[in-house]
Amino acid sequence: MITIHMVASLDGFIARKDGRVDWLETSDQFAGGERMDPAFVAEFLKTIDCYVMGSRTYETALRFEDQGLGWAYGDKPTFVLTSRELPRTRDTVEFYSGDLAQFVNGRLRCAFRSIWFVGGGVVSGECLRLGLADEVRYSILPILIGDGIRFFEKLDKDIPLHLTEVKAYKSGTVALCYDVRGRRGTDASP
Repeated sequence: MITIHMVASLDGFIARKDGRVDWLETSDQFAGGERMDPAFVAEFLKTIDCYVMGSRTYETALRFEDQGLGWAYGDKPTFVLTSRELPRTRDTVEFYSGDLAQFVNGRLRCAFRSIWFVGGGVVSGECLRLGLADEVRYSILPILIGDGIRFFEKLDKDIPLHLTEVKAYKSGTVALCYDVRGRRGTDASP
């Protein structure tokens, strides 16, 4: 199963144009929302076998780690799609440059059951254009930032989705989960 997961502003941006994500911490409160139970989150994260991300997302993760916020991906294999030279700070990180469909279908699908694409917009868009994604998980924060890097960059066709889950949290975040229509085990019709 290949999941695209991203956190975005209500207006669909995953970062400011310069890559900053200073808006991720919001102070909203929604009384009717669910609590984010840390034990549930920890158990859920155990179900993810590996992460795939672009170079800018990787650099953001490194900045968070440098700021004392930790490495969000634990000890799971993390594949960074890049043609640039970047620092490798842990053994679980591997860099890849090449054909994305060949990498996913030839290497990742046969080695991992639950593969999460976690950023950025170009990587997410390419994953959808190539028909690789099975589901899209979209966490919308209660903020409008006006401009920035879009969740999905340069989609050249419609991608039909089927809503499977909606959750509202006490933080004001809304989490949406969609199956990508036409993928294995999904209905291609509306």
